[in-house]
Amino acid sequence: MEKNARERYADLIDQPHHVSKKHPQMSNRDRAAQFAPFAALSGYDSVINKTAQGVMSEEEDNQMIAFSAQE
Repeated sequence: MEKNARERYADLIDQPHHVSKKHPQMSNRDRAAQFAPFAALSGYDSVINKTAQGVMSEEEDNQMIAFSAQE
């Protein structure tokens, strides 16, 4: 019979988090920067943001046209 996760790791779950006496804790910003070079799609966010701005502009234009047509 398979044990659930709580039972399998019972000896570890309630242990205090280890804090190194030698090495200072890394900030979240530095930790994230470690993985930045491994971004699979570099530049993807930029393209998405530019596309979103274009779509927003189109939607705003369409709303203005629709609003003008109602008057």
